[in-house]
Amino acid sequence: MEHNSSSDVSIVIPTHSEKRWASLTRTITSAQTQTHPAAEIVVVVDHNPEMANRVKLTFSGVTVLENAYARGASGNRNTGAFHTRTPFIAFLDDDTVASPEWLAYQLTPFADQSVVGTGGGIIPAWAGPRPAWMPDELLWAVGVSYTGMPTTTAPIRNVWSANMIVRRDAFLAVGGFRTGFGKLGDQNRPEDTELCLRMSAAAGGRWMYVPHATIDHEVPADRSTFGFLIRRCYAEGRGKVQMAGLMPKDQELGAEKDYLRRTLPRAVGRNLTRAMTGRGAAHALQAMAVVAAVLAAAWGGGVETLAGIFESAPATTDNV
Repeated sequence: MEHNSSSDVSIVIPTHSEKRWASLTRTITSAQTQTHPAAEIVVVVDHNPEMANRVKLTFSGVTVLENAYARGASGNRNTGAFHTRTPFIAFLDDDTVASPEWLAYQLTPFADQSVVGTGGGIIPAWAGPRPAWMPDELLWAVGVSYTGMPTTTAPIRNVWSANMIVRRDAFLAVGGFRTGFGKLGDQNRPEDTELCLRMSAAAGGRWMYVPHATIDHEVPADRSTFGFLIRRCYAEGRGKVQMAGLMPKDQELGAEKDYLRRTLPRAVGRNLTRAMTGRGAAHALQAMAVVAAVLAAAWGGGVETLAGIFESAPATTDNV
């Protein structure tokens, strides 16, 4: 597949730890071997000068920058994005491998001027066996595409920054990712969803999901545990409440409500039916995993809501 020009898109790859050196190498190689060549590949290192120097010495033809903002993925991505000069900016995480036609496929919807951004399919690359208790509807918890997403190119409310392309002027108009809000340490706030909502609102544009513009996303063994799922859902519940506090009052989390009301109940019903008709105990475990995930997210959302109430409550003093 061909596109208009080989100079219309730059790829930004944030990274932070040499523990990911092997995966970063695979990410950069996949970016360099696209059928639609990028004008520039920018690797941004998050407050790790030694690693930044190693990237510079190892990879020719790659721009290496250091995060110009506070530590975190949002500032890391902004540093790279603000450096670029192309009409489109693509983002990959440092634990992904893009398919050869990823850029070509995902740039196509931008022929429509109302499209402010696109995202593509994310395929799990499990370090070990996929957990039998993990239903397709919960694959978002490990950062990959899940049941309930479109199966053909279609409008979507938001995409993920591991596989995202933005129209540069729309991205700059809202100031990029919200720094201080994204992933840092054990915090897992949806900075990519929040960006998508701001860009759509500001430009009056839309996002498109291109499922065949795929990347592989590594899923390490420590993210394949039930404990990780519960922690991730709890963090997501807290993060969505935080995000809702940043949104206009008339903008609701409609996608989340539809997922909770339709997609997850169907998953529970389907798996319970299969379990009761003798098609394997794994289906019962998948139904239980969905219920546990919902409870964990609700728990996180409740904790964050209470925290917000206490923070906003006026201080009182005793009368003297």
